[in-house]
Amino acid sequence: MARPRKPENPALWPEQCARCRGHYPLVANWPDGTICGYCYQAAKRTVGICACGHQGVLPGIVNDRPACRPRSGVTLNVDCVACGDEAEIYSGGKCQRCVLGDTAAQLLTNPDTGVVAPQLQVIIDALTAMRRPNSGLTWIRQSHIQKVLRQLARHPTLTHELVDQLPTGRTTNYIRGLLVAHGALPSRDERLARFLGWAEIAQQRIATDEHRKAIARFIRWALERRLRSMETVTDSAFLRAKQTTTVTIDFCNWLTTEHNTSIEHVTQAHIDLWQSTGPTTREHILRFIRWAIKTRLIPSDLVVTPHRRGTAPRLPSAEQNAVIEQVVHQQTLHPRDRFVAILIIVFAQRVEDIAALTWDQVTITSDAVSINLAGMSIDMPSPLDEPIRLLAATNYNGQTAAHPNSPWVFRGYGAGTHITPTYLRNRLRPLLGALEARLGTLNELTQTTPIAVLAEALGYNPQTLEAHARASASTYSRYIATRLD
Repeated sequence: MARPRKPENPALWPEQCARCRGHYPLVANWPDGTICGYCYQAAKRTVGICACGHQGVLPGIVNDRPACRPRSGVTLNVDCVACGDEAEIYSGGKCQRCVLGDTAAQLLTNPDTGVVAPQLQVIIDALTAMRRPNSGLTWIRQSHIQKVLRQLARHPTLTHELVDQLPTGRTTNYIRGLLVAHGALPSRDERLARFLGWAEIAQQRIATDEHRKAIARFIRWALERRLRSMETVTDSAFLRAKQTTTVTIDFCNWLTTEHNTSIEHVTQAHIDLWQSTGPTTREHILRFIRWAIKTRLIPSDLVVTPHRRGTAPRLPSAEQNAVIEQVVHQQTLHPRDRFVAILIIVFAQRVEDIAALTWDQVTITSDAVSINLAGMSIDMPSPLDEPIRLLAATNYNGQTAAHPNSPWVFRGYGAGTHITPTYLRNRLRPLLGALEARLGTLNELTQTTPIAVLAEALGYNPQTLEAHARASASTYSRYIATRLD
């Protein structure tokens, strides 16, 4: 990305640049005139095919079009001494791509053997294949990145267990993602792995050995077992498992410190007092209590007051229309955020499903755009199609080594992953509440469209839509009667 220009200073530099006509320091005298430093840098980075057929750097200008050095007469060194390609020279006569590859190779060379392990070679190949190698140089020259790469270089064979021993954080997660995305490590469910690691640390807060054993069994045979049964652990399932574990630990510690009792002697009075004297999140103890009853750890007549379903607010119709007008016509919003908002407010899609949307589900032609949400293609008329066309044209977040052949529409910042639902919700929060907007849209759709059609087109369970239909005082029979009338 080019640096922003400083304000012009005609008093200090009265002569104008021949290209931008600005008053800046002049650095080169070329056939088309004397040019400033900004235009000089831009010229070195202009690549394409010249009118004469030459492909490479086009620093000159002939007939108001970029031209190669021989045709324009511009004298400029853009020949890399390492690879021979035409590119902006970065250091030692080498282009940015070659310097990036040399830096990566130096960091990933085993100090004992003097060679790069085959599994680590994929990182070098991925970085040198980046469309913008300057981004790779910025990344790899950070001290914490270099520290992790040097630690990896000391091992001839890489495994997930080895990477787990590195300092936890975004750097390790990103490098692990690179290794998985490029086939150096097998893929694994990172949310499941993160939960297991987090739960192991969380159990250190348990006050007694008796409760520690009970909670360890609950995590192993209830929470972990359920997560492993899922094809892919969703963001909501991961967060729900963490919150359930936290509430369970707090409940057991509360029994110990406040009532000097254990889970085996818990009574209904304990559960009622626990729920009534704290936040609503304490209702998440329900899963632990049900498991404890099932395993005969506590009496079977104990109950937890569950959350009442159907009480979440719904976005009114007038506000839905206002949001639609804003996301369709507000050009200041990022196309990604506009497209996500359209999928929620028009098609009532869950944020988890939106985040995992792939380009295979989207068909774009010059005439129309369609999206497949549940096995059925739905046309997106203009102007609803504008944000997805912009995303497709700009190759959103796809110019780094993190996404070599990414299928995701919403590529994440981690290698090979899509963006997280939580991030999308936070991005949309100033505009709409994702759950409130989705429920409001379902409330409107179930009043005008048959349940069977909605379920097939939008991917909902018919029973779920029936519940929404009853809540909006509209059943399929009422719809038919209205249409006949």
